[in-house]
Amino acid sequence: MVNAYSLISVEPGKTAEVFKKIKKIEGVKSAECVAGPYDVVARIEVDSLEKLTKTVFGDIRNLPGVTNTTTLIVVEL
Repeated sequence: MVNAYSLISVEPGKTAEVFKKIKKIEGVKSAECVAGPYDVVARIEVDSLEKLTKTVFGDIRNLPGVTNTTTLIVVEL
């Protein structure tokens, strides 16, 4: 199992629309709108790094209004 957090920047005025779409993406377990340098934080849980790549690059980054993402992969210590 691969867990990650995606920090998502959105064009001004499109946060609510993008947020609703992100919550519906397969693998996104939760999403929150936040204040600061990012607009949305999504917690992603998928079976493989390949699926994480598809979720971030194929689904999230392709949404109209998304301008940038930073993805943090959870590691076990």
